Amino acid sequence: MKRILFFVFIIGMSINGYAQDEFMTKFKPIPPKNKPLKIKKEAHPKPDLPIITPPIVLKPAPILPIDIFADANLYKKEENSKGIFYRKNQNLGTFKTKSFTSKIQYRDAAFVDGDKIKVYLNNAIIQPEVSLEGEFKGFEIQLEKGSNRIDFEALNEGFAAPNTAQFQVYDDKGNLISASTWNLGTGFKASIILIKE
Repeated sequence: MKRILFFVFIIGMSINGYAQDEFMTKFKPIPPKNKPLKIKKEAHPKPDLPIITPPIVLKPAPILPIDIFADANLYKKEENSKGIFYRKNQNLGTFKTKSFTSKIQYRDAAFVDGDKIKVYLNNAIIQPEVSLEGEFKGFEIQLEKGSNRIDFEALNEGFAAPNTAQFQVYDDKGNLISASTWNLGTGFKASIILIKE
């Protein structure tokens, strides 16, 4: 028994002899520099709507209401279907503003049935596919001097025809410029023109 204890003691001493000695030294922390802390003020986040700059498009004279849907390459021709009132393009009006930006919000006006739209600004796509939901969502645009045309194209009619939506347009001070609804068949567009003075 004494031999076993002696043998265990010798093994323990030899292991201790091979142990690393860097753990035996005391830890020396690095002293901090004596500089005053600068506290950064965090800017409050802007509204959750992205700002979309309009594409550069040469603008002709202001568009007359009669000529809004005249270009057959951009607008589907109205269908003469008896009793179906939504198979045509819809003019949502022309409004003047001195605002630098405009916020556009939209939602499904009736039963949320999977309606989808595409949004154009001056004939350039800015939102390729948007699903209309029960709550308002949208975007903010920078207005160019003169006409700023926003088109909403119905990509489908959801489960219950037609493609229905409620929309609101605000200026940069939060004042309501226009609020209305649209009822569109697939492929047709609802258009609003904002003229920046």
